[in-house]
Amino acid sequence: MIALEGMVAQSGDFILRADLAIPKGAFCALIGPSGGGKSTLLLAIAGFVAVTAGRVVVAGRDLAGLAPAARPVSLLFQDNNLFPHLSVAQNVGLGLRPDLRLSAAQAARVEAALAETGLEGLGARLPDQLSGGQRQRAALARALLRDRPALLLDEPFAALGPGLRAEMLALVRAAAAPRATTVLMVTHHPGDARTADLAAFCASEDGAGRIDGARPSAALFADPPPGLAAYLGATG
Repeated sequence: MIALEGMVAQSGDFILRADLAIPKGAFCALIGPSGGGKSTLLLAIAGFVAVTAGRVVVAGRDLAGLAPAARPVSLLFQDNNLFPHLSVAQNVGLGLRPDLRLSAAQAARVEAALAETGLEGLGARLPDQLSGGQRQRAALARALLRDRPALLLDEPFAALGPGLRAEMLALVRAAAAPRATTVLMVTHHPGDARTADLAAFCASEDGAGRIDGARPSAALFADPPPGLAAYLGATG
């Protein structure tokens, strides 16, 4: 699970306060206006933004003091962060070994991850030989190979069209379910958030952000708090 207990994170002058609990294996969407702190939350969990108070707990482990590389999370950005000079298979293999000295068993795992994400037979290509959706599939394959208890999605599919975005979200869910991976996804799309098990609203006011728990998505959107209702009115 992911648990934020009285967490306060600060990035420059911006302060985010969050109390949130996501059960193991659940898919939670975090929705709200730009500048409200959604990405800041993911960066705080991943260790790239300072947590000044409270606790961040993932899979029963308090993450205080842990370097980003040692945290039991994988973070997938909108920019897929593929190295243009490496093949797709090599980019995915980085999820296992940064030096890419893979054993035969590890190379087989790379091929299996490519197949799972719909990239079978494309491992020898360079990233610029793939479509945008395929590049995000490669980034997802790398994240899955890391096999961390939590997967954080910072709008990785925002640049894709509605149909392809829905396809990628379905792929994430299909890959996360058998692994019991807990997923926390930042999105601006109400339709995407409605498909999640849980959803939370990130409110923003006077240079600060606030997240107060998650609810079943259907219940949250059926009876939205005032801030979410105003946001939905603006986004449709």
